[in-house]
Amino acid sequence: MSFKIKAEKREIFGKNASRRLRREGMIPAILYGAEAVNVPLTLKKNDVFMILRSDTGENTVFQVMFDSESKDVMIKELQRDPVTDEILHADFVHIAMDKAIRVDVPIVSVGEAVGVKTEGGFVDFITREVEIECLPKDIPENIEVDISGLHLRQSLKAADITLPEEVELITPSDTILVLIEVPSKEEEIEVEEEEEVIGEEEEPEVIGKERLEKEEVEAKEEKGEKEAKEEKGGKKEKRGKEEEKTKEKE
Repeated sequence: MSFKIKAEKREIFGKNASRRLRREGMIPAILYGAEAVNVPLTLKKNDVFMILRSDTGENTVFQVMFDSESKDVMIKELQRDPVTDEILHADFVHIAMDKAIRVDVPIVSVGEAVGVKTEGGFVDFITREVEIECLPKDIPENIEVDISGLHLRQSLKAADITLPEEVELITPSDTILVLIEVPSKEEEIEVEEEEEVIGEEEEPEVIGKERLEKEEVEAKEEKGEKEAKEEKGGKKEKRGKEEEKTKEKE
């Protein structure tokens, strides 16, 4: 799909003018490299959003039309508000369709790695983009890499990528893209410690119950012994009084 955006040459500059443009749904921009002349422009913010939402995103080649001219361009840089993420300014660069350019293209994995499916590992994306060189019309949306054959601790490198003949890889061939990692020892230790803590929390509950039952039994036995002693002491005291009465009579 070919995108065409209408723009106007910008005649008024400064922060106040830029704020006024943004309030009107427009943004300031500069087109670099158009016949060795940098052209300040004004265009609709929604047109930039349309480009960013396309399949190729910032790698999209589109046309900017102004003053009866049409230029093939790409987004060079977008300046955003650090708080709101609002687009404040756009830089475009003129593209010659018959000359190769270098761009970064995202990596997309396909398939489920053996090391994840059956060996308990996980996928670690080390590098998510690679740099390529090709004609503007040949820029791919993304590059797919099949990771289904990877086992634990195995990796897929840039050299393993299959590219179309018209696309050249610029990223060093030994760059690791995807690695099938194993859970670290720290994670295993944390799991073991968690199991131990659970065991320690359950054991005192049982011990506490047994101890409570034992204390209740001991308390009952102690109470029984005390009552028996009191009863025995009472009988002895009563017998002593009777003996004293008998002596008095004699």
